[in-house]
Amino acid sequence: MIQARLVFHKPGPTPDTQGARIEVFCLEPIEPYDYQLSLGSTTGCVWKCMVGNLKKWKGGLLQVGPLYAEKLSTTGNTHQIRFSWEDSTLSFAEILDQLGELPIPPYLNRATEESDKTTYQTVYSRIKGSVAAPTAGLHFTDAVLDDLRKRGIRTSELTLHVGAGTFQPVKTENANEHTMHTEIISVPRQAIEDVREHVGHIVAVGTTSMRTLESLYFIGARMAEHRLQEGVIHVEQFEPYERTYTLSTQDAMQAILDYLDETKQDTLHAETQIMIEPGYVFHVVNQLITNFHQPKSTLLLLVSAFVKGDWHTIYDYALSHDFRFLSYGDSSLLFS
Repeated sequence: MIQARLVFHKPGPTPDTQGARIEVFCLEPIEPYDYQLSLGSTTGCVWKCMVGNLKKWKGGLLQVGPLYAEKLSTTGNTHQIRFSWEDSTLSFAEILDQLGELPIPPYLNRATEESDKTTYQTVYSRIKGSVAAPTAGLHFTDAVLDDLRKRGIRTSELTLHVGAGTFQPVKTENANEHTMHTEIISVPRQAIEDVREHVGHIVAVGTTSMRTLESLYFIGARMAEHRLQEGVIHVEQFEPYERTYTLSTQDAMQAILDYLDETKQDTLHAETQIMIEPGYVFHVVNQLITNFHQPKSTLLLLVSAFVKGDWHTIYDYALSHDFRFLSYGDSSLLFS
């Protein structure tokens, strides 16, 4: 995770006073588009952001420390913000580490604490980019992972940049009218080979890992039918429901591996907007480790789809036994 929340203050009426507080929450990079290039930039970058107290920011530059922010454009409730700084020895990642705050979930109703920098990170996180933790992974420690290896249980890693959209509730009566957020994923060749070789025995750690793994099937199916368009590989929200594929999971994974060979890449880079809801047919994942989620959330829709609608029994048990819900809560192991 990155410390993606930045707090600016408008200049006050006198040099010794501060004006209105404005929060800028970095969601995903626009320019450069790649996370690592953007976070590594030493000359400036543009990010899609959410802005708190926007009405107080009419225009112009905001400044905190060496960092300047300029609002470029607005689409819906997000804004393109240009960040700039004069010290070319600093990368944007270093500036965020110095000035930013870790964006803990809003439902915790408290400010970020120093301990969150450790406890709200998974032990296996490697690459900066997420603005929310894949919280099912918080239950894993180095000791747990070592024990799994000793028991002959293999693990595969993939990179997904969890966005703030994971907290966005479903506000429509019809879930199909909800716009699903997009997450950027990177899946190494070894993970795809592991899926191909262990179909029927795949456990996803977290709902975002689930969305990533299931998206691989549709990416592979498109590649097998030579329907992959140029540009960013993107799985649409309702693709699983609008087109039926008969390809096996193994063949879908092989199609991705063939694509990586042809393009001389060792990692698949893509985006997924896939929405998993009741009626979805699972192609990759057989078991799911996940926390207990809020009502009216896309995460609960996914759980309902996975357990074939029997989520009430699971959640009634959790509530009657005082299980803790949400990010710092208890976990569950679900079977399809």
